Amino acid sequence: MNIELLNEDELPDGFTYPNALCKIVELGLVNLDVWYFMTKEQVIVRQKGLKERYPNRRLLPFARRGDNDDIACFEIGQGEKVFVIHDFASSGYEQRQIFNCVWDWFKYAIDIMINYE
Repeated sequence: MNIELLNEDELPDGFTYPNALCKIVELGLVNLDVWYFMTKEQVIVRQKGLKERYPNRRLLPFARRGDNDDIACFEIGQGEKVFVIHDFASSGYEQRQIFNCVWDWFKYAIDIMINYE
């Protein structure tokens, strides 16, 4: 699967992808069975929907979980933290988990892949 991240013009003002995310994509580690990175088109569509469903948050998704509606996002203004959002939940109930960085989320996603079988 060839994943292309949003380019600088498509990203929210003042946001750049963390180096860890760029490295993961560069290495092609984008399909972790249960969790997988979204295509650029999927990111754009989902970002628009998130803005409508959660207007008080500025979420930028990058991966989704295939067996439920969880998605991994950055929240603009929150640094390199990764927020796992249960999309389509009622506003205020969408937050599932917060990871301090991409690598912490990545380890979690790998653990889910290992334990899923």
